[in-house]
Amino acid sequence: MNKLKAWVSAARLRTLPLSISGILVGTALANLQGYTDMVVFCLALLTTMAFQITSNFANDYGDGVKGTDSDDRVGPKRALQSGALKKGELKSGIVISVVFCLCLTLLLIYRAFGIENWLNQLLFLALGGFSVWAAIRYTMGNSPYGYRGLGDIFVFMFFGLLGVLGCLFLYTKTIDYLAILPAIAIGSLCVGVLNLNNLRDVDSDRNHGKNTLVVKMGFQNGKKYHYALILISLAAMLTFHFISIKSTTQLFYFVAYIPIIFHLKKVHVTKVPAQLDTELKKLALSTFLLSFLFYVAVNYFS
Repeated sequence: MNKLKAWVSAARLRTLPLSISGILVGTALANLQGYTDMVVFCLALLTTMAFQITSNFANDYGDGVKGTDSDDRVGPKRALQSGALKKGELKSGIVISVVFCLCLTLLLIYRAFGIENWLNQLLFLALGGFSVWAAIRYTMGNSPYGYRGLGDIFVFMFFGLLGVLGCLFLYTKTIDYLAILPAIAIGSLCVGVLNLNNLRDVDSDRNHGKNTLVVKMGFQNGKKYHYALILISLAAMLTFHFISIKSTTQLFYFVAYIPIIFHLKKVHVTKVPAQLDTELKKLALSTFLLSFLFYVAVNYFS
């Protein structure tokens, strides 16, 4: 693996559609209220992707240093684990990525709020700093929260609540409380992707002291938790649709749940954790499909 391929591998570009999902839904909700700003939209997409890549670099480093990414781990080889990148190189990449994230955050804040609305500026600067902390501390440091079963909470917060509601606020400067429902829907699906990852790696994580929620509750209970996450997502999205949108012609975005139903069947019959590896991409892409179709439904079928 040459250096360029190693950095691309460490960036885990296949995770980006999942991080974009919240921005698509948040923007669609703003469009539903009559707010549009393509510059904010593009900057929000770039910022969330930058934070995701920073998190992926940090996860590669943290799990590599702690030995969690070892030969018994299922899934693609990581850059530090394989030796394609050295500790110092990956650490420098994290620093550069953090600086890039902060620059994009400042540009986004300036575009959304200008220079006069300093309270909103301070709020989103604080959220940007918290996002950097969360991206790094998931697996890095002496007591990373990902090793204490708290990853699910942070994913729900950042991919769901902050991703959707924060994006909506950039456009409207207000929060529509009904928007919490699609935020819950996207957040639950994103937690589902993390849960799948933890189900797949349950044995390796247990052996290396990574106490994810699945390690704590066990493989079978982890599967039940997974079913609950999907049902919560579907229920939240249906409730929002019939309260806020109401139109039957826009229901087509729910077709994204069809592959998720087949995914649940696969999870139900799977007894060997490693066999869940292929399901990660299916659920992540289904989440992106739901977000994209929701955006299309709101903007082109109203």
